Amino acid sequence: MSYRLPMKRRVIFAARMVGLGLGGLAATAAMIVGTSHCVAQPGVPKAQPKAKPKAAPAPTPQAQQGGQPDLTYSFWTKICQKGPEADAKQVCFLARDAHLESGMPVAVVVLVEPEGEAKKLLRVTLPLGVALQAGTRVIIDNGQPLTGPYLICLSNGCMAEYEASNELITKMNSGQTLHVQGIYGSGQPINIPMPLADFAKAHDGPPTDPKELEQQEKK
Repeated sequence: MSYRLPMKRRVIFAARMVGLGLGGLAATAAMIVGTSHCVAQPGVPKAQPKAKPKAAPAPTPQAQQGGQPDLTYSFWTKICQKGPEADAKQVCFLARDAHLESGMPVAVVVLVEPEGEAKKLLRVTLPLGVALQAGTRVIIDNGQPLTGPYLICLSNGCMAEYEASNELITKMNSGQTLHVQGIYGSGQPINIPMPLADFAKAHDGPPTDPKELEQQEKK
């Protein structure tokens, strides 16, 4: 399954996301609309670790990584786009990122919802340098963890994918925090809490007006 936009629209889309102050989310969003479901782009090899590093025990949501820097969060932002084909279906992206004061993204979460299709996707991106074989976990509040393998690593990080069932989206609508977890190659656990307080409003509401994005970009 591939959600693809022409290059010009991808650039505009990324620029508008930057205009909203989403930082590294622009690169990830552009990657999402320009990359297939599970196949790397030509010339970008899919991440294949040579060795299988031993996975450290996965952290609980309460076990924050020691010395973790303060994070700044974007708002949940909904963008809907259509491809150039006459029968193209609309695809909506609901995204939020956590980044450092410098603007460097630490975690990106994107819900991908294709119009008229039952299958939806939740994609999470963590920084380069993670232990690939350890994979990722997502936990809503203190619920049961879901695990997902990394699919690909690009310049802005390594991405994993989950099927976003109606049950998962319902939990995100009513939950407080989505914990995005992984493990660095050094064995240090990663636990990024992604607030869900405004998720339901953004999910159920209309997509962000392109004119508003342009105004934010000018500012």
